[in-house]
Amino acid sequence: MRTVSPVWPIIALAVGGFAIGTTEFATMGVLPEIADGVGVSVPTAGHAISAYALGVVVGVPILSFFVAGLPRKTLLLALMGAYAVFNAASAIVSSYGLLLVARFLDGLPHGAYFGVASLVAANLVSEANRGRAVAGLMMGLSIANVVGVPAVTWFGQTAGWRAAYLACGALALLTVAMVTLVVPHQPGDPSATGRAEASTFFRSPQVWLTMAAGAIGFGGLFAVYSYIAPIVTDVSGLPKGAVPFFTLAFGLGMVVGTWAGGELAHWSVFRSLLLGGVGAGVALLAFWALAPRGWWLWPATVLVTALGSVLVVNLQLRLMDVAGDAVTLGAAMNHAALNVANALGAYLGGVVIDAGYGYRSPAVVGVVLSFVGVAILLWSATLHRRTAPKPAFADSWS
Repeated sequence: MRTVSPVWPIIALAVGGFAIGTTEFATMGVLPEIADGVGVSVPTAGHAISAYALGVVVGVPILSFFVAGLPRKTLLLALMGAYAVFNAASAIVSSYGLLLVARFLDGLPHGAYFGVASLVAANLVSEANRGRAVAGLMMGLSIANVVGVPAVTWFGQTAGWRAAYLACGALALLTVAMVTLVVPHQPGDPSATGRAEASTFFRSPQVWLTMAAGAIGFGGLFAVYSYIAPIVTDVSGLPKGAVPFFTLAFGLGMVVGTWAGGELAHWSVFRSLLLGGVGAGVALLAFWALAPRGWWLWPATVLVTALGSVLVVNLQLRLMDVAGDAVTLGAAMNHAALNVANALGAYLGGVVIDAGYGYRSPAVVGVVLSFVGVAILLWSATLHRRTAPKPAFADSWS
């Protein structure tokens, strides 16, 4: 399906990305407040980040299985409506255990929304411009970290962490209104079934390798982002009020990296993945070195996130390419992989902190995860060279 101008529909879809990005990353900015509010340590409160991420991972295959053939606009509205409800639930829970449940439920619509929205965005433009269309959608996620997360972090520090989740729910409702008004109807594929998509998708070795590269390699970013608040205050020696400026740094890096990822996709999707992975690993080394040096950590934070974010758009495109006929599942599973990265990074970062290595140590974990992700990509390339004729390799891996 094509429209005369895709601009407003893509903006509406990006607002949904803004709502999701603000919700997902705001937890990191108010993690100490959450810990105090539910009576647990900061590393233990970090499990709320992992619970959300696991909700994304579980939600993608389950929801994709049942919705593959349904109209896409209807799906977008239902998913974002559920997102608003579960944000509200997160704001009113009375205990740590219930918070984990609410965060898990809130994660369920995340990946499915981005998967369906990516298909809608790509279907609004020509084949040559699909990278830019998907990047435009993802830009909402990036801008959330420039505007939404710092604002909600400040709001949560001022009015309480529960108010932060209520604000995120309001953004989800705004998305429902905008999608209703400007996104055109796009029918689903009546012949598509969850069983058929899953059978096609999960039998591909390249699918598994691509998801593993994202799940492990992108975890390096989350290893440091999950604990950015105590890193800024305890390691860099900056005041609590500096934390929103560092969530802003993550946002600026994501905007630059998402734009660059869309442009680099025209050069080479696969080589862009390698560039992002290696660059993120090197940048995390710089993050570790500069962490005790106060505001010098700020540009390192921008660099880590910019290079890491190159992966997001190109992993999305890569999975859509290798998915075959399983387009709904292929478009959505990128976000399952990235949220495995979220959970893995937050968990391993908490492990080394609890082991007594300090809040600086998650950066070292991040370096290792980034380079393991690069190794998996190289494995993927080697496997493809062995199983595909050279012309096919040149075309599909350009």
